[in-house]
Amino acid sequence: MEKVNVIGAGLAGCECALKLSEYGVKVNLFDIKPNAFTPAHKNADYGELVCSNSLKSNDIYSNACGLLKEEMRLLNSHLIKIADEVSVPAGNALAVDREKFARLITEKVKADKNITCVSGEITDIDENAYTVIATGPLTTQKLSDKIISLVGGRFSFYDASAPIVTKDSIDMDNAFFGDRYNRGNGDHINCPMNKDEYEAFYNALISAERVDLHEFEKREVFEGCMPIEIMAGRGKDTLRFGPLKPVGLDDPKTGRWAYATLQLRRENEEGTMYNLVGFQTNLKFGEQKRVFGLIPALRNAEYVRYGVMHKNSFIDSPSALNDDYSLKTNGKIFFAGQITGVEGYVESMASGLIVGIYLARKIKGEKEIKISERTVIGALTKYITTKNDNFEPMNANFGILPQYDLNIKDKKEKKKKLAEISLSFTRQFIKEIE
Repeated sequence: MEKVNVIGAGLAGCECALKLSEYGVKVNLFDIKPNAFTPAHKNADYGELVCSNSLKSNDIYSNACGLLKEEMRLLNSHLIKIADEVSVPAGNALAVDREKFARLITEKVKADKNITCVSGEITDIDENAYTVIATGPLTTQKLSDKIISLVGGRFSFYDASAPIVTKDSIDMDNAFFGDRYNRGNGDHINCPMNKDEYEAFYNALISAERVDLHEFEKREVFEGCMPIEIMAGRGKDTLRFGPLKPVGLDDPKTGRWAYATLQLRRENEEGTMYNLVGFQTNLKFGEQKRVFGLIPALRNAEYVRYGVMHKNSFIDSPSALNDDYSLKTNGKIFFAGQITGVEGYVESMASGLIVGIYLARKIKGEKEIKISERTVIGALTKYITTKNDNFEPMNANFGILPQYDLNIKDKKEKKKKLAEISLSFTRQFIKEIE
């Protein structure tokens, strides 16, 4: 049986290596630690959590990340099991003792008889060997250059993403469909503001709290994309000539252009999620909800992803990857973790887990079986591998789950039903692969 090279001993790489080993596949696990560190890492152990010790909610029926973790428990996730063991009190969330979490992951990986750990920087990839690239958002420059050649140049070095809201949470009494000067299919949702509303929004925006960036992020992130709050600081009317430009958008209520208008762009094929066009931001999440909620159409908006601006290396997965996370141009090379465009700790682990299952079965010559898109794992996979000209990283949320056969207006009941469907398809997948 061929040995697999897993590059990167972060959350995705460790989960993938342990899952491969579970199937009896031998693994070489490569990481620059402890000989060297990325700018954000300080702990010599694998699986280091950098930004937070929270793995988000455990609630299965109201939080998609809680549902994702339950799917992973059913699929015997090694890292979620460790997280449960080292959890600390955090209400309904799964928070961990970061040092214990990383230490136990490292101990488990290094004690595994099927895993050989190798420390050192990888600068090239053997294209004839089964390989999983799970180097995360801080992939070294030399390896990035190699990845760029593998994916045809479609590679991003930072993530400057606008928030995404659910379609059914937009107040359509204060919004309307239409494209500028009616040039298009009327797909955009337009959110008009009068002068008083705009000024209230503007004043809140320029004084809102922002996320502190690492020094290495400050050098790169803002050079390529200006945050909405920085743009606003250049003058009171700057936004009205930029992302809030009202020209060509006739408000049906007045028959005229509004004082300012935010456009929302459909984020997925089903039209259940909409992107705030031009609203890349570095505001804290709570501030985004408060400030953007001053736009009348977004007063009760439900955010499936908040805007982020940070260092984040990721490939254009829709053009590069098959739905088993393998390269379209080389079926032996797989990607996992944040480098694929899944956003978040748990999402990264989940991608490593499913890649481990798919690759192990492929190596052993077993029938190809895919997890349903009606699970969160499957829906994330579909999102990152479906054609998208505006591809940006995505976290787990109910908006990416198919809802075509549901006719439930109550949001809580709809989420509960989606969770039940998801877990039933997860169990079905387990039966099929067993």
